[in-house]
Amino acid sequence: MDRLREPRSGEKGNLAGTVLITIDSLRADALSGPGASEHAPTLAGLRDRGTAFEAAFAHGNWTPFSFPSIMSSRPVFERSPSIGLPDSPTLAETLSEAGITTAGINAANGFLTDHWGYDRGFGEFDDLLGEENGVYSKYLSAHPTVQGWVQLAGTATRRATNRAKGTIGSVADGSLGPWSSETPSDERTRNTRAAAAGNARAAAVGARAQSFVERVEEPFFLWIHYMDAHTPYLPAPRHVAAVTGDRVGILRALRAHARTGLGLEVDAGTLGRLRQLYRAAIRGIDTSIQEVLDGLAARGLRDRTSIVVAGDHGEEFQEHGHLAHYPKLYEELIHVPLIVDHPKGLSQRVGRAVGLDTIAPTVCAGMGVDSPPEFEGQSLDRAIQAGEPIAERPVVSVTVRGEKVTQQPIPRRLDEGELLASARTREWTYIYHTDSGHRELYRRSVDPAERENVYAEEAGTETVRRLHRAVSEHADRLGGIEEGDERGPPSGVATRLKALGYR
Repeated sequence: MDRLREPRSGEKGNLAGTVLITIDSLRADALSGPGASEHAPTLAGLRDRGTAFEAAFAHGNWTPFSFPSIMSSRPVFERSPSIGLPDSPTLAETLSEAGITTAGINAANGFLTDHWGYDRGFGEFDDLLGEENGVYSKYLSAHPTVQGWVQLAGTATRRATNRAKGTIGSVADGSLGPWSSETPSDERTRNTRAAAAGNARAAAVGARAQSFVERVEEPFFLWIHYMDAHTPYLPAPRHVAAVTGDRVGILRALRAHARTGLGLEVDAGTLGRLRQLYRAAIRGIDTSIQEVLDGLAARGLRDRTSIVVAGDHGEEFQEHGHLAHYPKLYEELIHVPLIVDHPKGLSQRVGRAVGLDTIAPTVCAGMGVDSPPEFEGQSLDRAIQAGEPIAERPVVSVTVRGEKVTQQPIPRRLDEGELLASARTREWTYIYHTDSGHRELYRRSVDPAERENVYAEEAGTETVRRLHRAVSEHADRLGGIEEGDERGPPSGVATRLKALGYR
């Protein structure tokens, strides 16, 4: 640890609340690489002001495999071969039962809906998928990636229409031009309407969050999940211009994203454009987060509110041959930011390995609530507030791979492919393919990109034995099938969707 500081002035007393911000597909170097402070100044400020865990790892390569650990501090597949929250206490349930006001805002990620149990414990829950009982909404809850492509097509159509009309853009897509007479309150209203219409981008999500902040009573817990950094990337033109000094045409973006969706490689120029769009999308999220923090400040809550930021998993840009987040367990997909800006916390960098299963117990401890015994992760609260050392243990992550890495649909159940499990410390990554027995070992201190498999040289060492024991014990716990645990789309919807040609 380094850069310790004294608690900020006026920081005595209990927390007013905690805001947990999860950002889909946010890789660790998005907040530590070149230009991060310039393009994401709010997130960089939280990192520098609070505790940044520099070796934080997701427990899965994509949302449905990662989020059970975040919200219940339990691993995916532990009690079921299906995705979704396990039948054990969640973070929101624990806080709600302690008398804390809870709200969850999910930017239309269909894996984080009530269908999969993510509304549990929230007094208010909004997944921004539209009409609660509509067929379209229910379809998206079981087919999450469709929503992004609907938004991409809608963005192209909307911008073409705007150009034809001679207008600059619209607030809903974040491209409102300098000649608009819209006031901030008008913009806020339109963003809220855009969210209701399914345009669940950062501005719309932020508007919902600000609405909650304006009326909430202490103590409170607010969870916000942003999707803008998830492919397809749809940053507002002003954010693209800020990142690139230029713009990326929508047709180029469509072609690039089409290849991404098909699991195809792209040339260097296209890869560069995708990276630019990704950074611009993060800038849009950053802007929204600042607006939420400003809303807290306006209510006099900012200096008594803990802010927790995490990526739920990372994103690949062909480091290991693909784009997005196919079933792999390499650095770019598992290493994520984890930042805690606690009013009584220290300004520090922590290098020991931690998993995202630490979030729920850490939030509980910060709010003065006892964690239920079912929470597996360790609380980081004493490390955050007092600089106490963290007990380091290997962080285990999993994925399920079909016959091909790019198999569609991507396996979501434990019985749909081969289980891959990895164990990480701050220095080592060990990956075990449980069916084939193939093993990979990377020493990240000399090979941060995880390109040189040194398992043959290290086989039989105590390091390998320890890491293999961690993944083996974890794998042995998974797959307990509970009777009636087939979580398909809601009743009656699957038949109608099949008739429409959906898988």
